[in-house]
Amino acid sequence: MSSKYSRWGLLMSLAAVAFIAGCATNSPSSSEKIQQALNLETTNSVDQYILGPTDVVRVSVWRNPDLSISVPVRPDGKISVPLIGDVHATGETPEGLADQIETGLSGYIREPQVSVVVTSMGSHEYIDRVRVTGAVKSPLSVPHRAGMTVLDMYLTAGGGNQFAAANDAMLYRPMGGEVVAIPVRLDDILNKGDIETNYAMRPGDILAVPERSF
Repeated sequence: MSSKYSRWGLLMSLAAVAFIAGCATNSPSSSEKIQQALNLETTNSVDQYILGPTDVVRVSVWRNPDLSISVPVRPDGKISVPLIGDVHATGETPEGLADQIETGLSGYIREPQVSVVVTSMGSHEYIDRVRVTGAVKSPLSVPHRAGMTVLDMYLTAGGGNQFAAANDAMLYRPMGGEVVAIPVRLDDILNKGDIETNYAMRPGDILAVPERSF
């Protein structure tokens, strides 16, 4: 990956953390929101792939091989397509991008049929990460893996430091344009065997461990 794209990915990662930090509070969300967030799929890295910069897509136009291309999504979020020029790709699903291209090509060829396949998922190197912050020994950010839990992340971060209020931890989960704050009782998980709040992690989750009030 080029240094330009690496810097872009890093900025995306920092923006994600800043977004969640800005929206998050020390108070838990409503029980309804928490339940909705906990019902989201966690076994896969993504529920529906959303295109972003550094992804590479193969655009195939049926019966028009000269219009079929393989191109990266540029840092400005667009790709260049023969005949129609720039098409916005970032934030679209592959199917949505195909629909855009079909609409654009309809002025040049009759009933275009377009398919879009993602051949390199560069943008999700940063988007599909989970993070541990706050009063832990080693704050970290790692790629999401199916099956990882709150406890896995906490232990990987070295556990809490001497100031940690482990039972006041919060799991911040993006959901539909907002961030849901889910209470996590890490001390109960570790010392009492109460795994009720040992939730499965989802891409984009941040586990925040606060410090004790003195």
